[in-house]
Amino acid sequence: MTREAQAAASDLTHIVLAFEDNRLIGDLFGQFDQNLALIEQKLGIDAIARGNQVTLKGSPAGCSQARTALETLYQRLQQGHEIHPGDVDGALRLAASAEAQLPLPTLEPRSRLAFAKISTRRKTIVARTATQDAYIRAMDRSDLTFGTGPAGTGKTYLAVAYAAALIERGDASRLILSRPAVEAGERLGFLPGDLKEKVDPYLRPLYDALYEMMPPEKVDRGLTSGMIEVAPLAFMRGRTLSDAVILLDEAQNTTSMQMKMFLTRLGENSKMIVTGDPSQVDLPLGQISGLREALGLLDGVESVSTVRFTETDVVRHELVARIVTAYDNASREASQARERRYAERSEKSRRPTLETEES
Repeated sequence: MTREAQAAASDLTHIVLAFEDNRLIGDLFGQFDQNLALIEQKLGIDAIARGNQVTLKGSPAGCSQARTALETLYQRLQQGHEIHPGDVDGALRLAASAEAQLPLPTLEPRSRLAFAKISTRRKTIVARTATQDAYIRAMDRSDLTFGTGPAGTGKTYLAVAYAAALIERGDASRLILSRPAVEAGERLGFLPGDLKEKVDPYLRPLYDALYEMMPPEKVDRGLTSGMIEVAPLAFMRGRTLSDAVILLDEAQNTTSMQMKMFLTRLGENSKMIVTGDPSQVDLPLGQISGLREALGLLDGVESVSTVRFTETDVVRHELVARIVTAYDNASREASQARERRYAERSEKSRRPTLETEES
């Protein structure tokens, strides 16, 4: 064996994991070992299954992350939860950033990976990225939480889940979900029906998430009784929202005055969650986004938390993350080009003045 080969072999780690409950092995490894294949692909290691054991071979860092992820997924199965490919990906992301996690005294010791989770009657949602973990914790400790970033990062989904959990625990008596009814390329006035029927398509994502978190009959009763209110932003004016959890989605499409109006609705014993993507503003050209302004004005204010998601936090199809990156890169290049053109025009406008002074 050559010296290089001996050095490479010495850098490899060999770990054998054994899991006691054979009934869970099929779900842990996945159909045709697809979960192990995903771990191999993501970490560049070998994961070889035999019975209730799996042998990990590869770099020390990769094997360590794979071990932490598999042990965490096994613990999840022991608690009666299902595992999907997205959960495997999330466990790997959290394993990679475990040291950066905020410790929670009520959870496992720091040596074990502690997922932040939201439990509702219908399902338990577990954070799949470090940013999702920070987001759930921020909503728990702050009265006002901003969650910003691209589509597919779980901002709205987790916010609705958290709001539903508060309602089910009795920590809030009302759930209010809102969106600005901004026309993103379509003319709202030409949609059929009354005002509710016109704005419902804009609020559909909130309805979908809500029905996923709570039993449909409870959602229907809540909508009828007013315990759950789904309304456009304009309906918030003049109200004080006490003992409630209030969610504003697509907040990048609020104006400065709308955002101020919404934030000042916060009443006693209430929590407010604001989500949006500052890079996807559909307001008329030249109009300032209320979300962007609020993020700057409220930075550092007590009991206000801001969690910023990036394309690395996208938990939909992997292609979504690449699409977001491509658009962000194009937007950045266009912005830089505009700045260069502005600098060139400014330089040209100064030249006649300089030439006059010299003469």
